[in-house]
Amino acid sequence: MAAVSKHLHVLEDAGLIEIEKDGRVRRCHLNAAPLSAAFGWLTRYRVFWEDRFNALAIHLEEDEE
Repeated sequence: MAAVSKHLHVLEDAGLIEIEKDGRVRRCHLNAAPLSAAFGWLTRYRVFWEDRFNALAIHLEEDEE
């Protein structure tokens, strides 16, 4: 249980979840806004690296010929 609690606090500190305490019960709510920003960043770099690898593949194919 301590390991789960520790991970939840890390997610809370990162702003990804909100923890609501009601006595001994704790409810976690997802905050999806930071995930949306991360998804946009990852998408941009995915497109960049796909383009770079495609260019490398074309270059290597030309060298083989």
